[in-house]
Amino acid sequence: MTRRPRSGGSILRIDDYFTQIKATIAAAVIVHTSVVAYDIRGPFEGYIRGELALLDGSTLHIREYVDVEMMSERLTYAYHYADVTGTLVFRYDNTDHHRRLNLPTHPHHKHDGAEDRVVASPAPDLTAVLAEIEALIRLP
Repeated sequence: MTRRPRSGGSILRIDDYFTQIKATIAAAVIVHTSVVAYDIRGPFEGYIRGELALLDGSTLHIREYVDVEMMSERLTYAYHYADVTGTLVFRYDNTDHHRRLNLPTHPHHKHDGAEDRVVASPAPDLTAVLAEIEALIRLP
């Protein structure tokens, strides 16, 4: 992948990216509690793994390995959303295991309602995933 410098030529360090993720989670009105681990792997690389318990009892599991040296690039990611019973609602990821489907967004894809229901999808960020969930859930 060709890397492009971020707009304005500013340098983002991994701790700045982690701060952005923490702010996104804190601002999400649907998040009841969160347990997220932030692992710095270098000045520009890091790993995020966590679970967000949502107000309706559903859960979002997040995983990102990012390199932010030249641009915010998620080398691997998964956003796994399950309902209150633990049943998959959707999962976005970029695991390279669906090449045979010839998806135009490969390796990015979405498991929509079932592990074997794989559809093309651009790579969302955490903000977009939380907005999608907010549109789906019914709060008491």
